[in-house]
Amino acid sequence: MPAKSINLQDTFLNQVRKENIGVTIHLVNGFQIKGNVKGFDNFTVVLDVMGKQQMVYKHAISTITPAKAVNFMSEKEEG
Repeated sequence: MPAKSINLQDTFLNQVRKENIGVTIHLVNGFQIKGNVKGFDNFTVVLDVMGKQQMVYKHAISTITPAKAVNFMSEKEEG
């Protein structure tokens, strides 16, 4: 049986979304956006920034920094 591949990007974004962890998104042009991830797909991330929605294209993102540590292990994987 083939091993299930883990998509770290989706896992990370889904955890910060579910746990409502604030993030700072650093863009390739030097700008920073602080908010909470509300959704994402293969090409975009939607943030809540001070009560307003903002969609950012992933190709414009350099780094995403969470306000606190993110647990990548799901409950199924932990035991």
